[in-house]
Amino acid sequence: MPASDIPVPQDPADALAAVVALRRLADHLEDAAVEQAMRAGWAWPQVAEALGVTRQAVHGKHAKRLIAAGVKLRRRSP
Repeated sequence: MPASDIPVPQDPADALAAVVALRRLADHLEDAAVEQAMRAGWAWPQVAEALGVTRQAVHGKHAKRLIAAGVKLRRRSP
């Protein structure tokens, strides 16, 4: 969908509120999808590739939360 086809609220406050809501939704969806992938046995490099980021970036963003949620994380082989 071209950017010109996306309806933008006329009131800047409404438009910016929509941006905030979409970012929160995207963050929540990413958290859930990463947790689902890790529970399914995916490795950090697989998750990183799927998200288009580095392994270090995805690990840094999600590892502590996943550990707190009781997700058993895969370790790299020596």
